[in-house]
Amino acid sequence: MHAPAPTVGFDLDMTLIDSRPGIKAAYLALAAETGALIDTDLVVSRLGPPLEDELAHWFPAEAVAGVADRYRALYPDTAIAPTTAMPGAREAVEAVRALGGRALVVTAKYEPNAKLHLAHLGITPDVLIGGLWAEGKAQALLEHGARIYVGDHIGDVRGARAANAVSVGVPTGPCDAVELRAAGADVILPNLTEFPAWLRAHAAGR
Repeated sequence: MHAPAPTVGFDLDMTLIDSRPGIKAAYLALAAETGALIDTDLVVSRLGPPLEDELAHWFPAEAVAGVADRYRALYPDTAIAPTTAMPGAREAVEAVRALGGRALVVTAKYEPNAKLHLAHLGITPDVLIGGLWAEGKAQALLEHGARIYVGDHIGDVRGARAANAVSVGVPTGPCDAVELRAAGADVILPNLTEFPAWLRAHAAGR
């Protein structure tokens, strides 16, 4: 009897892509245009939550929505080219396909900009859903039947748990293995290079 083909969700920033150089460039462009004083190194040290949450540290509340729109408009010309794939990212997505499964990307990032990243880096999930954070990610995971969700942030763990999916944590972003485990991650892998072997073993075990 064959194990069922897995449907696996992946986070984007600091899980599949190292967007720190790109996001820093976008914030530098935003700071130059607005005159705001933004600690871009601090910004890229805590990626994960929605853009508006970060902008609220640097702009008055009434300006955040407008500034977010401007940031997203600046993003394609500043953030896509400097961003790289995380080690093992393409192989992780392909490992899902090799088992006959489907790969989703579920991210808090603005979906059109997430799509540009994936196209630029040659990472081709079956489905991309943007604009979802933490427990909000569960709606996409449940809708698409994802039984596994891979991410670098405790918000990703919360999303996986809310969807009753296996939470695979990779401490390649702002949250270390201890934080991910404490948040409820079921599995901790050092990075995505170990994901294909884990997924094969997990699928065989089911």
